[in-house]
Amino acid sequence: MITIDQTGRVPIYEQICRSVCRDIEAGFLKEGDMLPSARALAKQLSLNPNTVAKAYSRLEQDGIIYSVAGKGCFVAKPRGEARDKLMREFRSVTAEALENGASPEELIELIKQIEKERQGK
Repeated sequence: MITIDQTGRVPIYEQICRSVCRDIEAGFLKEGDMLPSARALAKQLSLNPNTVAKAYSRLEQDGIIYSVAGKGCFVAKPRGEARDKLMREFRSVTAEALENGASPEELIELIKQIEKERQGK
């Protein structure tokens, strides 16, 4: 499920990329699954279709999805790239949080809290 924070500092197209990668990593999206069209997703999230198209283009460049002319975008065969990309992004966001005053203990506690919430679902 793609979630967007309209007030966040992360560009919306990057949030879409991260959401798709998370869904693949979590197993919600599997190889060959079709993604919603850029237009449909843009309408669902109240975004400009070009923003979604930019995210899909980035995901395709990274080998996470592939497109078939006239049919749409699909999840590519896993090559570990989705996880690697997600880990790079996590590292970047973690470094930013530390630079802005978050303590390592706070971040560890947050990760534990997220895991508890995830297991509760």
